[in-house]
Amino acid sequence: QVQLVESGGGLVQAGGSLRLSCAASGRAFSSNGMGWFRQAPGKEREFVAAISWRGSSTDYADSVKGRFTISRDNAKNTVYLQMNSLKPEDTAVYYCAAGIGPGTFYSTSLYAYWGQGTQVTVSS
Repeated sequence: QVQLVESGGGLVQAGGSLRLSCAASGRAFSSNGMGWFRQAPGKEREFVAAISWRGSSTDYADSVKGRFTISRDNAKNTVYLQMNSLKPEDTAVYYCAAGIGPGTFYSTSLYAYWGQGTQVTVSS
């Protein structure tokens, strides 16, 4: 069992930055790939970024590539999402998730555990 708690969301102006954190407790955090997803009102949950268990491999959605950076600190059981140059279309609830294995995954079906989400609102 893995418990995930996100933090760091908030209201920011377009062009600003936020750093999301996801604190994990329970077994096997350091051996699982981790991901960030987001869901805007009326839309499906979508992939944002993923990182492998050692942090050696990362993947990003095209819409955030070059602006967002995912990282992890296994000693602290925490994964981060640094978000720069934020746009109004980045507004959503952001979710942290733990994958079913050590790699990076795009599909929500390959994530076994989810946090409760943190709201990010970008004003124009």
